[in-house]
Amino acid sequence: MSGISPGNYGELLVEIKQRIRSAQYEALKAVNKELIALYWDIGQTIAIRQQGDSWGKSVVTNLSQDLQAEFPGVSGFSAANLWRMKLFYETYVNQEKLAPLVREIGWSHNLAIMEKCKDDLEREFYLRMTRKFGWTKNVLIHQIENQTYEKTLLNQTNFEQTLPEEIRIQAKLAVKDEYTFDFLELADEHSERQLEQAILARVEPFLQEMGGMFTFVGSQYRLEVGDKEYFIDLLLYHRSLKCLVAIELKIGEFLPEYVGKMQFYLAVLDDQVRLKDENYSLGIILCKSKNKTIVEYALKESNKPIGVATYRMVSTLPQELKNRLPTQEQVAKLLEGIE
Repeated sequence: MSGISPGNYGELLVEIKQRIRSAQYEALKAVNKELIALYWDIGQTIAIRQQGDSWGKSVVTNLSQDLQAEFPGVSGFSAANLWRMKLFYETYVNQEKLAPLVREIGWSHNLAIMEKCKDDLEREFYLRMTRKFGWTKNVLIHQIENQTYEKTLLNQTNFEQTLPEEIRIQAKLAVKDEYTFDFLELADEHSERQLEQAILARVEPFLQEMGGMFTFVGSQYRLEVGDKEYFIDLLLYHRSLKCLVAIELKIGEFLPEYVGKMQFYLAVLDDQVRLKDENYSLGIILCKSKNKTIVEYALKESNKPIGVATYRMVSTLPQELKNRLPTQEQVAKLLEGIE
């Protein structure tokens, strides 16, 4: 370990933590599969019996008491949880696409999704994302409350015209319309350098908010072109897309000229840094605010894959943006990209 610099050690620690969480999630998934199947069967039995017999609430209460007496020390058989099992079964029994997914995440995760999500498409998004990234219950609830579903669907990118079809959907899912950095201790007024330093001090929650599939490469990443130096604010790597992701931090409103600068960075990264087996680099311009129409025009003629997003210290999603969500068919097609 003596040859590892403090900076490199921090990156190593983040990577190993992510790997441990991934292994823990795989083990948890194997155990939970049987538990979810049991809860499904109990919920099914209660639902069917209630249809055929004159079952009242007292029957479930009695069932709860008898099960807890028969299996002392085994949690999960409270009357409230038995009613949740029934609701769980009724929510997904006619959902051929979702029913297999619920067996791949934990019971507490399922309850959060079932109780907090408004419709089946939103549930599918969080089911797939929890399975893909191994979110803990608290992380999942944080993502739901921060409206990750809506912010992903509303993102502004030019990926339709700049990326091959085989990675386009995955890339669109990798960029949100807005990021919530409520873990940063920053005043309302701050400089770009202060924002960068605050992110570097909290790399792990930053990567989690960015989507969970990123690893940290460096800050103020140096590029040399024509005997001149240029520096990318943050450089990440997306493990699923297998590409470098350049991030530029802007504390003000989005300006069209930011796209030209990002195009330059991506061209140099692709030529000088990208490995032969990696996909072309992506860019994310993070601003304090943006005008969606200006962003649309700025990205229209760009030949490099770029997304423009905003960041906040507290999550908000104005009602007018909620009304601009894609159609159900478009959402369903997008969700297929979350494997």
